[in-house]
Amino acid sequence: MKIFQKIFGSYSDRELKRINPIVDRIDALDAKMQSLTDEELRAKTDEFKERVSKGETLNAILPEAFAVVREAAWRTIGLKHYRVQLIGGIVLHQGRIAEMRTGEGKTLVATAPAYLNALAGKGVHIVTVNDYLAKRDRDTMAPVYEFLGLKVGVILHDLNQAQRQEAYNCDITYGTNSEYGFDYLRDNMVVYKEERVQRGLNFAIVDEVDSILIDEARTPLIISGEGEKSTDMYRIADHFVKTLVKEKDFTVDEKANSVILTDEGVEKAEKFFSLENYADPQNMEIQHHVVQALKGNYIMKRDKDYMVRDGEVLIVDEFTGRVMEGRRYSDGLHQAIEAKEGVKVERESKTLATITYQNYFRIFNKLSGMTGTALTEENEFREIYGLDVVVIPTNKPIARIDLPDVVYKTAKGKFKAVAEDIAETYKKGQPSLVGTVSIEKSELLSDMLKRKGIPHQVLNAKYHEQEAEIISHAGEKAMVTIATNMAGRGTDIKLGEGVVEAGGLKIIGTERHESRRIDNQLRGRAGRQGDPGASRFYVSLEDDLMRIFGSDKLKGLVEKLGLGDDEAIESKMVSGAIENAQKKVEGNNFDIRKTLLQYDDVINKQREIIYKQRSQVLEGEDLKQDVEDMLVDLISSIVDSHISGLEDEFENELAKLIEYMEELYVPSGSLKVEELANLTNDEIKEKLVEIGKNIYAQKEEEFTPEQMRELERVILLRVVDTKWMDHLDDMEHLKRGIGLRAYRQQDPAQAYQLEGSDMFSQMIYNIKVDTIKYLFHVQIQKAPERERVVKEIHTNQEDDDSIKKQPVKKEKTTGRNDLCPCGSGKKYKNCCGRFE
Repeated sequence: MKIFQKIFGSYSDRELKRINPIVDRIDALDAKMQSLTDEELRAKTDEFKERVSKGETLNAILPEAFAVVREAAWRTIGLKHYRVQLIGGIVLHQGRIAEMRTGEGKTLVATAPAYLNALAGKGVHIVTVNDYLAKRDRDTMAPVYEFLGLKVGVILHDLNQAQRQEAYNCDITYGTNSEYGFDYLRDNMVVYKEERVQRGLNFAIVDEVDSILIDEARTPLIISGEGEKSTDMYRIADHFVKTLVKEKDFTVDEKANSVILTDEGVEKAEKFFSLENYADPQNMEIQHHVVQALKGNYIMKRDKDYMVRDGEVLIVDEFTGRVMEGRRYSDGLHQAIEAKEGVKVERESKTLATITYQNYFRIFNKLSGMTGTALTEENEFREIYGLDVVVIPTNKPIARIDLPDVVYKTAKGKFKAVAEDIAETYKKGQPSLVGTVSIEKSELLSDMLKRKGIPHQVLNAKYHEQEAEIISHAGEKAMVTIATNMAGRGTDIKLGEGVVEAGGLKIIGTERHESRRIDNQLRGRAGRQGDPGASRFYVSLEDDLMRIFGSDKLKGLVEKLGLGDDEAIESKMVSGAIENAQKKVEGNNFDIRKTLLQYDDVINKQREIIYKQRSQVLEGEDLKQDVEDMLVDLISSIVDSHISGLEDEFENELAKLIEYMEELYVPSGSLKVEELANLTNDEIKEKLVEIGKNIYAQKEEEFTPEQMRELERVILLRVVDTKWMDHLDDMEHLKRGIGLRAYRQQDPAQAYQLEGSDMFSQMIYNIKVDTIKYLFHVQIQKAPERERVVKEIHTNQEDDDSIKKQPVKKEKTTGRNDLCPCGSGKKYKNCCGRFE
C-alpha cells in the first residue's frame, strides 16, 4: 500500500489534481470581480438564478459563483478565501467530506458551496454541533450572503412554529442536527400541511461531521407523548367484557380472529361507558379497548398463545412452542391480556416518532461535511453515507511538534508527571491546553495544580457561550486551561503576545481516547495557520484503554523493564500498541453503529411508507380511490379467511362472514346465507364490494363530496397515527428482546427484519379495517375533526449538562371565529369546521 501511494499519491492527492484546475479558473476571475461595483456584484445572484432556471448546471456556474462569494466576503467581513478554502468548498459542493485542520477557517469555506447551491432555490442546511455555534456562524457569515441578496436564517431551540417556518424558508439555514431532526419528525405528525416548518431536504453541509454522523449516531431522536390514561382504560375495558355473556352479548369469529358484540352487547357498552352511540367514530378509543379486551379474554388462550411468568405475559411461538423474547402483541392486545391476567399493565410509552441521525441525513438529496479529523473513519463514511474523504492541504506548513507518548506503570505516577510538565511550561510563559477524558479527571488534575499554586481554568464540555469565550483565550501567555477533550470545539485559539517566542501553545493529553480521531482533534488545537506548538500524550497501564484493550506483550515489556511508579518509557513499539488498541475499539464501535442502523433500516422503510401516505393526505389529494382500493383489499382478505372450501362447513362459514360484515358496514339483516350460497368466492367478494360502494355513495349524498373528502382525511390521519404509534412501541419491545435469539443460532437482525415485516403487514391490515369501519359509521351531526392523537410532551434531547426534558408548548386549538388553519382565508366555522 505504501509503495502504491509513493508512485501514484494518496486518494486525496489524486482528487486534488482534478480539483486544482477549477481553482485556477476561480483565481483567473479575481481581477474581474474586483473591478465590479457593489451593485454589479450583487446583480450576479439574479443572473445566476436565471441561468440555473434555464437549465445551466451548478457545476458550470461554480467558478464564477465562487469568485463572486470570495469578493463579497472581502468587501463585507474583510476575509478572502485562500486557495485551500476554495478546494474545501468544491469538495463540499461535490457531496463529499473535506478534512481540514483546525484553524483553517471552515466557517468561511462553507459560504461558497452554500451560496452556489442556494441558487437552485431549494434551500441549504448548514449543520453545527450546538446552538451557540449555529448562531455565531450565522451572524458571522450573514453579511456575505445578504450583500449578495440571499436570506439567512438560524434555527434555535426556543423558536416558535412561525419563526421556524421563516428560518427554513430562507435560502440558507443554520442549525443543529437535533433541531433539524426533531423538526423533521414533528412535520410528519402535523394534521394540517400549513403547520409544517421544513421544506424538502435538499443539501446539507455538516460542520464537525465526524461528531454528528459518527459519535452521535448511536442516539436515535425520539419524541414521546402522554400515555398515562391508557393503562387504566385497559383495566376498565377488561372489567366490562368479563360481565358479558357469550352468544348473547358477543360472538367469537375464529376465522377472522375477532369477537363481535351483538346488539345486546352494544347496548350494554353504551350503558356501561355512558355513550349515546357506541359505533360513533368519536368513541374510537373506547371501541379499540373493548375489542382488544374481548380478544384477550375470549380468543387468546393462556399456555397456548401466551404464558405468564414472574408477573410478565410472554408470547408462545405457535410453531415451536417456545417463548418469543421481546415480542409483544401489537395494537394494545398485549396490554389487554395483562389486564385479563391481573399482572402489571405495561404503560404504553407512546413513542410518537423516532429516527436515527444516520437515516435522517441519508434523506438529503446531497450531503457533505467538514472536520479536522475524518480519515480514520473513512470506511464508515463510505459504507453508511456513501461519502468519501478528501484531505485538504493546510494554507501554511504545520510547525507543531508532535512528541512521542510517555507511558507510566500507574495512573498516579502519570498524573504527577503531567502536573510537573504543566508547571515547567507555565514557568516559561508558554500556554498549555490539557485534555482529559472525563470531568472527574479534570477535577483531580485541578486539585494537584492548586496545591502547586498554578493559576488555571477548568472547562467541562457543556457547550456554553462562556466556554467558547474561555477557550479562545487559551493561547495567551502562561495560560493553563484544563478541558475535557470535546470542550469548546469549533472555537479558534489565537496566540497571545510573546507566545510564539515561548514555543506556541502546548497540548498535553492525559490519556489516549478510545478513538484516534478525538486525540487528533485535541492535537489539532495547536499549530493553526503555521503557528508553532507542541503536543504530548501521557499514558498509564491503568488507563481504561490500556487495561481493557492493551496487549499482553506491552504489559510484559513494562514488567521486564521493572519500571517504578515515577519512571516512564517512550518507544515506537508502545505507540504502535496504543494505536492497535484504539483500532480495536473503533472497530467495535463501528459494528455497534452498523447493527443499530440495520435495525433502524427495517423501521426506516416502514417510516417512508407511512410518512408518504400522511403527506398525500395532508396535501389534500383525493382519497376516494384509496378508500375504494382499501375496501376491495379488505373484502378479499375477509372472504378468503372465512371460506375454507370445506363443503360441510360452508353454511356455517357464510353465517360467520355475514355477521362479521354486519359489524364492518353491511346493514343488519340485509344479507342472507342463501343469497351467497350459490356464489363463487369471487362473486361473493364482488357483491360485498358493490354493497359497500352503494353505502358509501349514500354517505357522500348525506354529507357532500367536499365534506366526505375531508372526512376521509380526518379518519385516515387519526387511524394511521394511532396504529403507527403503537407499532413503534411494539418494534421497540421486539428489538429489546431480539438479542436473546442469538442463543438459538438465529441471526437477531434477520429475525427482527422478518418479524418486524410481519408486524407492519398486520398494522397495514388493521389500518384498512378501522378506516373502513369508521368511515362507514360516521354520522353527519358528529363528524370528527382533524386533531393530534396524542400530545407531544418531551423529546430525548439532552439539555447542555443534564437530561432535562423540554416541555413542548401545547398547541392552541382553533376557535370558531378564527381563520381556518387550512389556509383558505375563511373563518373556521365556515370552512373545515362547518360540519362539526
